[in-house]
Amino acid sequence: MTELTYPSGQWVGFYTYSRRPQRFLMDLLLEFREGLISGEGADGLGLFAIDGRYGADDGECTWIKTYFGRHSVEYTGYREKKGIWGTWKIRTTTGGFHIWPIGEGAALGELKASIEQEAPVCAEPVADPVGAQTL
Repeated sequence: MTELTYPSGQWVGFYTYSRRPQRFLMDLLLEFREGLISGEGADGLGLFAIDGRYGADDGECTWIKTYFGRHSVEYTGYREKKGIWGTWKIRTTTGGFHIWPIGEGAALGELKASIEQEAPVCAEPVADPVGAQTL
């Protein structure tokens, strides 16, 4: 894998909670450079910053998603053809996620609609995650 496998720019995706079928949308603006991930984004809980690392050789990605003035979430995933898949954790609360880059000419609305076809998507989580406090 090379840094071209991790295109900087706009990414879109969703996260889930364990034992719940809903998918929660997230939009991200990410930069991948020399093994470091940085960026920002938004989802139903609010605005957040991203800070982490990626492995160009093994595809492993880890980062911290920090909601401004709120809690932080640990993410661990792996890059593959259709984006980055993995899990997130806040103390004992966990779930999954999938994000992918938006290609040139891709319509964001169409991408979000394709997520919703696979499973209902909630733009607003029911509540903050259990134990959601700053790590």
